[in-house]
Amino acid sequence: MLGSGAMTNSIDDVCRKSDVVMLVGSNPEEAHPVIGMQLRAAVERGCRLIVVDPRDIGLAAQADLHLKLRPGTNVAFANGIVNVLLAEGLYDAEFVRERTEGIEVLAATVRDYTPARVAEICGIDQRDLVSAAKMYGGAGAAAIVYCLGVTEHSTGTDGVMALSNIAMITGNLGKPGGGVNPLRGQNNVQGACDMGAGPDDLPGYQKVADPEVLRRFERAWGASLPRERGLKATECFPAMLEGRVRGLYLFGEDPVRTDPDTGHVLQALAALDFLVVQDLFLTETAKLADVVLPGRSYAEKEGTFTNTERRVQRVRKAVEGPAGPRLDTDVFTEVMNRMGYAQPRLSAAEVMDEIVSVTPTYGGMSHARLDGDETAGRGLQWPCPSAEHPGTPILHMGEFAQGLGAFSTPDYQPSAELPDAEYPLVMMTGRILYQYNACAMTARTDGVNEIANRSFIELNTCDAEALGIADGDIVRVSSRRGSIESVAHVSEKTSPGHTWMPFHFQDGNSNWLTIAALDRVSKAPEYKVCAVKVEKA
Repeated sequence: MLGSGAMTNSIDDVCRKSDVVMLVGSNPEEAHPVIGMQLRAAVERGCRLIVVDPRDIGLAAQADLHLKLRPGTNVAFANGIVNVLLAEGLYDAEFVRERTEGIEVLAATVRDYTPARVAEICGIDQRDLVSAAKMYGGAGAAAIVYCLGVTEHSTGTDGVMALSNIAMITGNLGKPGGGVNPLRGQNNVQGACDMGAGPDDLPGYQKVADPEVLRRFERAWGASLPRERGLKATECFPAMLEGRVRGLYLFGEDPVRTDPDTGHVLQALAALDFLVVQDLFLTETAKLADVVLPGRSYAEKEGTFTNTERRVQRVRKAVEGPAGPRLDTDVFTEVMNRMGYAQPRLSAAEVMDEIVSVTPTYGGMSHARLDGDETAGRGLQWPCPSAEHPGTPILHMGEFAQGLGAFSTPDYQPSAELPDAEYPLVMMTGRILYQYNACAMTARTDGVNEIANRSFIELNTCDAEALGIADGDIVRVSSRRGSIESVAHVSEKTSPGHTWMPFHFQDGNSNWLTIAALDRVSKAPEYKVCAVKVEKA
């Protein structure tokens, strides 16, 4: 629709130049606290805030509007916003005419998403939907910020596309204070995607399916490349069970703790002939490995990372670290050499030079430039195609990278698993401020563990009373895939019928319960909607 998945604008631009921010499926004060702090400061300066989230997150108390959606209804919500924008004439007709295509098809798609219908689907007041559309559409500059609450659904891609329609129809792309801005789930996820870590892309989002792209990389690398896409990470586990994947090399991942349906993950790993894990710690997954290779931390190596706003920044070695662990790149090249694939040992700067040679969006970067006075430690934002280019804080100014912006036309589809009589509650999962992902590092900090060291489940007061559960009770949470014990946190933070759990803690890990349903395009798991029952333990 727009090209690569990345923030179109800079964090500072969104927080200082937006008149309105629509925050969808994101709790930045806990999951991205630096950005969360800046958003709160923006509100204090006068920026208006629309929070679209099934929970009473901290920023909801600061918002002009909080639309407490039913989990899994993002597409219906976004289509409803577009319906109102069209009905009220709150769209940029000139921008739509000159820079987009498909407005007629979009209008036909959203025609049935009236405020009344969307309110019924989403479980919100239709007046709030109309108010949100008018606030966003009437702003001089309006930004959309979203995170995993949009993407971690079986319809996550549709959700992103539907939100992009809102920005494009109002001309809020390619301008200061606007844009569609995903907050990436982990440090350097953006950089990994930029480097072609997915099976559909080569570095710089150059498509594997494009024959000319393949020929260009084959010439650069002196190797023949496969013509068919590989498997995305979540697709590997079914392939293991089917015998299509017999060996696995895991680098810096702990799927036993972080992937959905833990039982399914364990069965898949057990079906392998050979498992290698390269990591800093003996994680739950590493305990199952045939070979464990010690990695190095960020503080023990040189290189770059690319943050959520496309900013490439230097990482510099700070400590020597313990004897034994080798550079990750040295481990990879040594393994390749022993397997008969001759590889030179390159420094981090030489690796960057190779990246630049095959990745046009990084074409003007180097360690020397990133270390120089020009950048002053700020790094450079891609696209940065030449050594004279200053980087690009705002994407799509003047034109889209792929010509006209194409409106998407997704229809609302219910989540893969809905509550029923046996499992009557919807469970969402996410992060808390004090721990991070699999707790591989944060749980080794005593002070953090004093604050948050065990699993809990948020229950609405009405649901808790009906179940005879009080705040602090030990409860059993069950789904069709497993059962765990946790601690009840009873409040109005979630709506009746909805629950929420973090996935950090091994005692009562919510991923024993989550469903391994995948988005049809991204293959992201549906962490945000899972049918459960809760009972006093």
